[in-house]
This record gives sequence, structure tokens and C-alpha cells, in this order.
Amino acid sequence: MNRFMMRQAQELQAKLAKAQQELADTTVEASSGGGAVKVTINGQLKIQSVKISPEAISADDVELLEDLVLTAVSGAITKSKELAAERLGKLTGGLNIPGLT
Repeated sequence: MNRFMMRQAQELQAKLAKAQQELADTTVEASSGGGAVKVTINGQLKIQSVKISPEAISADDVELLEDLVLTAVSGAITKSKELAAERLGKLTGGLNIPGLT
């Protein structure tokens, strides 16, 4: 590999590392049940918090709460993946590089 290509590869690697750190520092939120359950997740798919409104807690309907949590987590994961694809796609020109998203 010539020096020019090597330099380009190093620059891309540095940009990707910076983008990965930015994703780790960026959070998105999803909710369900009209805000009864809120999930915050970062751009690297790590859940930061789960908030459950006291009104959503009912011993008579545990399945509803489980569904609300599942819906909020799924929504947060989807938003996080979209964020990562958007940010990393700009750097990779749309190439799918395993391990980045």
C-alpha cells in the first residue's frame, strides 16, 4: 500500500473512532403508553435508563407493563441504529462495515 492510501486509511480510522465516541456520548429516547415507560439509550445500543410511571404499575396487569417496556426498548434500539447508520454512513459512503453498527 502506498503512503497516500495508508494516510487515507489512518484518517478514516481516526474519523470512525471519533464518530464511535460521539455515538457513545449521544442518547435517544423512546416511550410507550403515552409516556408511561421511557427508555434512554446511547448510539452504541447501551441502555442508559428506564423510567416507569407509577400509574403504569398494576399488579393486576403485569403483561401490559411488560409490553410497554418491550415497546419502548425496541423503539429506542431502532432510533439508536438509525442514528448510528446516519452518522457512520456519512464517513463510510454507505459501505456496510461489520462491527460499526
